Amino acid sequence: MAESFDLRVREVIERIRPALQMDGGDIEIVSIDEPNLKVRLVGACHGCPSATYTLYQGVYGELKRHIPEFGELQAV
Repeated sequence: MAESFDLRVREVIERIRPALQMDGGDIEIVSIDEPNLKVRLVGACHGCPSATYTLYQGVYGELKRHIPEFGELQAV
């Protein structure tokens, strides 16, 4: 049986998290509503000028790479 969408999203976020934490930030999952995800950037990532780039080039890119049916990523 294939892994659930929720589990696959959480696995990708856990792979990304150490890179964010190395820079003093982190990412929290706010909600998963297949095929979309809402997240919150915290710590040094919150308000960082590069946060949008990190979110959409880094996080979104990894989610799409590992979960082809992934939809939208929204920061809240």
